[in-house]
Amino acid sequence: MKKLITYYRVSKEELSKVIFPTKEQVRNAFISVLVVVTIVSLFLALVDFILGSVVSSIL
Repeated sequence: MKKLITYYRVSKEELSKVIFPTKEQVRNAFISVLVVVTIVSLFLALVDFILGSVVSSIL
């Protein structure tokens, strides 16, 4: 039982050290991820279109 109480106390202390992000940081990270995913998906769509055209012209 003593180990359980010690574990709970240590866990509570560690959780108090956590710095949670602000709303602005979360929003900025979301926008950054959205922009990167959009750019990568457009690039992959362009590569797919070019390679599809090349293969179609060969066949």
